[in-house]
Amino acid sequence: MKASEEARFYDVEQDGSMTCSLCPHRCRIQPGQRGLCRTRINQSGKLLAQTYGRIASYGKDPIEKKPLYHYYPGSRIFSIGSYGCNFSCDFCQNFSISQETPSLIDTSPHNLADIAANESNNLGVAYTYNEPTVWYEFMTDIAREVRSKGLKNVMVTNGYMNPEPLEQLLPLIDAMNIDLKSMSGAFYEKYCGGKLDPVLEFIRKAADSCHIEITTLLIDGLNTDPEEMDRLAQFIASIRPTIPLHLSRFFPAYKRQEPPTDLASLDALKEIAGKHLKYVYIGNVPEYNRTTECPSCGKIVVDRSSEGVHTWLDKSGFCGHCGSITDIITGERL
Repeated sequence: MKASEEARFYDVEQDGSMTCSLCPHRCRIQPGQRGLCRTRINQSGKLLAQTYGRIASYGKDPIEKKPLYHYYPGSRIFSIGSYGCNFSCDFCQNFSISQETPSLIDTSPHNLADIAANESNNLGVAYTYNEPTVWYEFMTDIAREVRSKGLKNVMVTNGYMNPEPLEQLLPLIDAMNIDLKSMSGAFYEKYCGGKLDPVLEFIRKAADSCHIEITTLLIDGLNTDPEEMDRLAQFIASIRPTIPLHLSRFFPAYKRQEPPTDLASLDALKEIAGKHLKYVYIGNVPEYNRTTECPSCGKIVVDRSSEGVHTWLDKSGFCGHCGSITDIITGERL
């Protein structure tokens, strides 16, 4: 198995340093040093992606866990993650693999695609758990193998990628859940170590190419201002008001140990977002209703409960009650 692969987006500078052009950080990496994401090293005159052929976590998850509520509801997907991230969020919910270096398993694109193809009732492969941008080379090679087997590719991402790599990636990806952590540039700079505008542009481009859903993790006092939520929902609606928004409840993690997000705050922010968007869900609150209603007749078309997922949709995603379009991607049960 390969332990590393030459990075596909970088420039060699006259002093022997390398400028990585995969994400907007554009790290200038000196010989023997790594970039901010910790996965790319300047070694032997090349920039090497050390995540190639290495995963840290895997499992078969409900598609709803990504979360994707409008993409083959009730299906399951083989999910994999590696290590590293190009953000440094102090509230990271997966810090043990995004901000630390976990135990790794050596494998290959062919092996992972075979596992996905041999799993029963499996939609495809989800690139998740840590930020898949930083294992771009490995992810794209897996995605080609997966696509050749007639399966789907799903990406769960912070959306921090430069335009050229994104344009090459998009033809391989069928669906994404993209984090939109805030509509404040100051929030991104202070709490994530990044910038807002590249994420907004990523969302616009992805929405033109594949199915997308948006997740915002809400932390009381940091990104729960009602006016900010109004701007966030308006931005998504300006692309398409049927894009689902998942408002996720924060729980203490990593360096941030505040209490969980107040439920009344979540309810109020959902109501604000719902003025602009047709589908707004609250996540990380198991006791909350997670049904989807037809926007035309108001009847339930997807019921998500502890017993499983039940749909009233035809193979083209039309409401089984009134025949209206629901913007939910479905198909024959796998």
